[in-house]
Amino acid sequence: MEDTMVSVGKIHKEPEQKAGKSLKRTSNWKKYMWGYLFLVPVIVVFIVFLWVPIIKGIVYSFYNIDFVKGNVFVGFENYKTILNNPDLLLSLKNTLYYMLLCLIIGFWVPIAASIAISEMRFFQGFARIAAYLPYVVPGVVLYGLWRWMYDPVGPINALFGVFGAESVSFVSDSRFSMISLVVMETWQQFGSAMLIYLAGVLSIPRDWYEAAEIDGAGVWDRIRYITIPSLKSLILLMFILQIIGTSQGYQAQLAMLDGGPNKATLTYALLTVKYAFTQLNYGAGTAMGVLMFIVLSILGLLQFKLNREEY
Repeated sequence: MEDTMVSVGKIHKEPEQKAGKSLKRTSNWKKYMWGYLFLVPVIVVFIVFLWVPIIKGIVYSFYNIDFVKGNVFVGFENYKTILNNPDLLLSLKNTLYYMLLCLIIGFWVPIAASIAISEMRFFQGFARIAAYLPYVVPGVVLYGLWRWMYDPVGPINALFGVFGAESVSFVSDSRFSMISLVVMETWQQFGSAMLIYLAGVLSIPRDWYEAAEIDGAGVWDRIRYITIPSLKSLILLMFILQIIGTSQGYQAQLAMLDGGPNKATLTYALLTVKYAFTQLNYGAGTAMGVLMFIVLSILGLLQFKLNREEY
């Protein structure tokens, strides 16, 4: 009898619970309705200008694109074309070399700059502005400036001459061309990353530093045992973002050297641009873009996974 009453009670409670949940959903929808409506334009723009081109690019990679005669389906021919191109392996090698140089030369610069500025007692605001200013230099001015600085009779070689060193062909010598581009881009772009790191450094509780100073810790000890460990997650995030960003590098290689000398600065992204806009082979260009999209998607998922585990 008691079991029967309990089952009957459960039967009566289930509709009540369902009704309560539906009312809760309705109230939540009314509560956040305007917020959802404000998100609609952003979602539409996101779909139209991001996902539609991605989907079209995947579709076009299987076609021979011809704006006059019309598109013709060719299957995996575009992928066979790019995989049989000997410049593909060279561009991959150059891209990996470029990414490695950016990590060795440029990755630690904004970290060091942010820590150095945070330790400054005077002129900290001026140092922040001075470090960020190169980032706002337009690309045309930037490439013209560094072309002049890298010139055989430019200021850098003139400085070498003061110390009795021979002049260096920074842009015309394949041994130094990629390194020269990385140095130029590090000078221009480290300021924006520096501000991100500086925000992370300034978010560290000052009590930790005061306690360390009372215990007799010096500047290096504070950096080693407080600052660097506190920035661990941010450094990891910026590391993955830099890997993703440098894997798409082509602008400086195109503007400064057009992939030369002797294809020493021909990166994967630059080869994609040459396929699409120099050879007008849009099918092969989109096929290369699809392959890059797959690799970058994997890196993006890795970044998401690491962030979720961290927080």
